[in-house]
Amino acid sequence: MNITTLTRHTARCAITLGLTALIATGAQAEEQDRQRGHFSLPESGNVIGKNITVTVQEGDTLIDLGRTHNVGYEAIRMANPDVSIWAPFEGTEVVIPDQHILPDTPREGIVINLSEMRLYYYSAPGVVETYPISVGRDGFATPVGVTRTTVKVKDPAWSPPSSMRREAAARGEPVPSVVPPGPDNPLGRHAILLGIPSYLIHGTNRPDGVGMRVSRGCIRMFPEDIESLYERVPSGTQVNIIDQPFKAGWASDGTLYAQSFPPLEENEGSFEPLLNAIETVARAFGDEKPPVDYARLRDLVEQPDGMIVSLLHTASEAPTPTEPSPEVESLFGGELELSTR
Repeated sequence: MNITTLTRHTARCAITLGLTALIATGAQAEEQDRQRGHFSLPESGNVIGKNITVTVQEGDTLIDLGRTHNVGYEAIRMANPDVSIWAPFEGTEVVIPDQHILPDTPREGIVINLSEMRLYYYSAPGVVETYPISVGRDGFATPVGVTRTTVKVKDPAWSPPSSMRREAAARGEPVPSVVPPGPDNPLGRHAILLGIPSYLIHGTNRPDGVGMRVSRGCIRMFPEDIESLYERVPSGTQVNIIDQPFKAGWASDGTLYAQSFPPLEENEGSFEPLLNAIETVARAFGDEKPPVDYARLRDLVEQPDGMIVSLLHTASEAPTPTEPSPEVESLFGGELELSTR
C-alpha cells in the first residue's frame, strides 16, 4: 500500500469513525433531550424507545446509571449480567434497556405490569410515559385488577400495619404506630391513593430498591417520577394492574418483537409459560400463520431478561413451516393449537 493509498484509507476510516461517534452521540443527546419517560405513540405497531449504550465513569454504579436513564434495578442488572452492580470498571460499556413493547391492554390511564415492574401512563393523545417501579414481594403480592386514583397526599405520614409492628416487635425492633413526614418515612414525599384499600403509588426513601420486589403490595417509584405524576395525574384516573411476563408486538418497520420477564413466584405454577408465549404471538398475527423462530421463542421464555428480541425468521435462515416446529409440538404431545382469541 503506497502513501497515497494509505492516506486515503486513513481518511476513510477517520470519516467512518467520526460518523459512528456522531450517530452514537446524537442518540444519547436525543435520549437526554426527551422529557424523562415520555414517548410518542407509534403510528403503527406497539414498540417504543430504543436501547442505548453508555460508558461507566469513575464512581458510577449500575444503580446510578439506571436511575439516570429511567431504568430499575432488575432491568439494568439483567441487561448487563457480566457487569458489577456496585463497582463496574471505569470505561465499561453498559446497555440501557430503554425499548419497550406496550402492554396488551387498552391505552387508557395508568397501566401497571407487575412482572415487568414498570408503569405506563397514557397522559395525552399520542403520548405514553413509562417508569420503573417496585411491586409487592412474595407473600405481599400486589393485586391484579382495575381501580382508580383517589386522594393525593403530599408529605404523608405512614402508619405501619399491625402485622408489621408485631413482626418488628418479635425481632426486638419495635416501630412507632405513626411515622411522620421526613427522611425516615418509606412513603417518600408524594403518595397517590388507589381505590383498593391500603394500596398506594408512592415515593420512597430508599430509591436503590426501585425495580425490585420489595414492597408490601404498594407501587414504589423514584422520588422524581412520583413527584411528576403527582402534579399531573387527575383524581379518578383509571389504574389497570396486570401481569404480563411475556409481551409480543410489531415495530413500525414490520418486525415482530418479544420481551420476556421472570414470572412472579406466586404465579409460576398457574400457567405454562411457553404455551402462554405462543398464544401471545398468535394473537399478534391474527389469522395468519406466523413464521416464528420457535427455538428462539423457547430460549426467550426459559431465559427471560427483559430485552427485546426479534422472533421472525430472516430471509437468510431456513424456510419456516406454517405449523409450529416439531420441538414445540412434542412439548405438548403434538396437539398444540395456536389460539387467536
